[in-house]
Amino acid sequence: MGISGKIYSFLYLRGFKVWVSYRTQTILTVLGWVLPVFTYYFVGTSLGNTLVTEIGVKNYVAFFTVGLAFQGYVSSVISTISQRLRNEQLYGTIEYYVISRTGTLGFLLYSALWGLLLNTVNSVVILAIGYVLGANYHINIISTIIILFLLIVSTLGIGMIAGAVTMITKQGNPISLFFNTFTNLLGGTVFPVTALPIVVRYISYGIPLTWALEGLRGSMLQNTPVTNMLNVVEILLIFDIIVIPLGVLSYNYAFRKAREKGSLSEY
Repeated sequence: MGISGKIYSFLYLRGFKVWVSYRTQTILTVLGWVLPVFTYYFVGTSLGNTLVTEIGVKNYVAFFTVGLAFQGYVSSVISTISQRLRNEQLYGTIEYYVISRTGTLGFLLYSALWGLLLNTVNSVVILAIGYVLGANYHINIISTIIILFLLIVSTLGIGMIAGAVTMITKQGNPISLFFNTFTNLLGGTVFPVTALPIVVRYISYGIPLTWALEGLRGSMLQNTPVTNMLNVVEILLIFDIIVIPLGVLSYNYAFRKAREKGSLSEY
């Protein structure tokens, strides 16, 4: 099977067809995209412009809309990879990928495609609702694409690490829990990280999403060219250079250890 066939299989057959076959889950997923937008909209409205301005935010709807739209890339990709590995263990099909031409690394990358596609739809829906609610976008396409690409690369690296933990622990994954849950709190998704206590703020600066959201808000709300955000680009590049090799090494190590122990398909 060629690359196009694998993309078709992972995106359409294993991704879309399975997703829409569980209609209740599909409806709940869409509600999970839409409801937080209105929740934070009414929170911002109830706080009033004065209080929102005091924390350094000029347009709160635009601020949290960009945050929610792109935080999902982190949680969606990491969750998809870990959950797909977990499902293959339960189905007893994980060994198939080890001996197939796709290989374990190819399995991981193709699995991430569905998470990326699903969250792209999620982002478009959130940004559209934000526009209706009053967010004004002044988008610099090149800056947005560069920063989003760097964010996705770092997210893939973290997803590999989370996948490695899943292979070892089977259940209970602190990497997925942290990036799915705490990035909303620490990554500047719905409020600026400057509002955090100084110690917690330093932790937030260790998360790629924090820097990516700063860059994306500049590129999407203020039409900022990438030449004016070189510090953000450099920091995200450093994250990518560190996280990708670390992710590949930990992912391959976890698979090798699982094969040596004969626990590859244990669940």
